[in-house]
Amino acid sequence: MLFGVSDITYIWTIDGFVYLTSIMDLYSRKIIAWTLSKTLEVSCVIETIKKAKARRNIDKPLILHSDRGSQYVSKEYKRVTATMQCSYSKKAYPWDNACIESFHSLIKREWLNRFKIRDYEHTYRLVFEYLEAFYNTKRIHSHCDYMSPNDYEKLYHRLQ
Repeated sequence: MLFGVSDITYIWTIDGFVYLTSIMDLYSRKIIAWTLSKTLEVSCVIETIKKAKARRNIDKPLILHSDRGSQYVSKEYKRVTATMQCSYSKKAYPWDNACIESFHSLIKREWLNRFKIRDYEHTYRLVFEYLEAFYNTKRIHSHCDYMSPNDYEKLYHRLQ
């Protein structure tokens, strides 16, 4: 079973805002899918869900938690997630989504705020570098017994 959380955050660039949609596996805190977009359209969330399903080869039950943003309550989202169990934060209660909110704060604080980000392409390179070369592979988490998300998942698979 996969229990994931999803949210969207904005990233300021000289050219204007870019939006990062992420899905985190709550077991390992790994970002299993992410999409960068120039708009806040629901298609970005749908693309991220499709990436997560493909990367995890999901045939097991999936629970996906999010806030009640317009993208996550749209007809298109409900159609794509019809085979999943969707969970939503209570209105005006952001703590339900704290893990993904914390991650979005972290990527900005630890990495993105160091740069004067020019545009979408520059943002993509920076996000890719942080997620694929550091966060999932090297950054340790107390939740994961001070291992990286990838190492924590490898340990789980060895024990099964």
